[in-house]
Amino acid sequence: MFTGTYTALITPFRDGNVDARALWELVERQIQAGVDGICPVGTTGESPTVTVEEHVNIIEICVQAAKKKIKVIAGTGANSTQEAIHLTQAAERAGADGSLQVAPYYNKPSQEGLYQHFQAIASSTSLPIMLYSIPGRCGIEIGVDTVARLATACNNIVSIKEAGGSADRVSQLRQVLPKEFTILSGDDSLTLPFMAVGARGVVSVVSNLIPAEIAQLVKAFAAGRLETAMNLHEKYYPLFKNMFVETNPVPVKFAMTLMGLIAEEYRLPLVPASDANKAIISETLRNCGLIQAMTEMRERKLPRTEPVPFKK
Repeated sequence: MFTGTYTALITPFRDGNVDARALWELVERQIQAGVDGICPVGTTGESPTVTVEEHVNIIEICVQAAKKKIKVIAGTGANSTQEAIHLTQAAERAGADGSLQVAPYYNKPSQEGLYQHFQAIASSTSLPIMLYSIPGRCGIEIGVDTVARLATACNNIVSIKEAGGSADRVSQLRQVLPKEFTILSGDDSLTLPFMAVGARGVVSVVSNLIPAEIAQLVKAFAAGRLETAMNLHEKYYPLFKNMFVETNPVPVKFAMTLMGLIAEEYRLPLVPASDANKAIISETLRNCGLIQAMTEMRERKLPRTEPVPFKK
């Protein structure tokens, strides 16, 4: 169901509000680059600090901007089952193509609690669901056996974004899941190792910066062009690592500011990167040729489609 490259899209802010125009343009940029889809309002989209109204409207804008040219897998997870159901049903009404469901955070449910949480969400919607296991953020992983139970019990739970940092866990999942159930890497630096043991793509932070290159890397590996994939991995590995010198999405949003794509703005408790880390990010972008490339692109910038206004 979900294979290839999906961008964990940032949420641009300006003067304290969601920057709808910039958001629309970011979606258009992803379409032009050839990614398979986007995942708005996930962790990278600062979902914990947008209001419910903003959350739904961001999904609506992304769906409209995508125009069915790429898939929109809306981040609609929560640590409250009822909130996750509400957001997921809103995403379905908006026309999203799927839902990204993160493991409940802070309340640390048991594996049985996780199972019942995801089962309740799945039964409330017809959207295909991608689970999201990221124990470093949530304090708990979605256990291999729990994923297998959900894949058997819920025909619309079809994929998992795996961000536990272990290729061995990908192998474990692959052993117990149906062939059609897809695993996607949740870490850019692990995309190739994970694909080598059965993953089918990536939900990428770095593709906010280089969507065409990440899509090329994933397609090259899937097509057996291993040298091409490896060359791209080696070229952009410093970018993969240095986009996490501080808490995501602070580094990637600063990098996008340097590239002229958004204004540098976050919502508390996130704050700008330290001067030392900004220097690291700036040097990495220069070494990868991204700042110069964006300057040249802006000089020949094509007219943009007029975006829909952000609802207030």
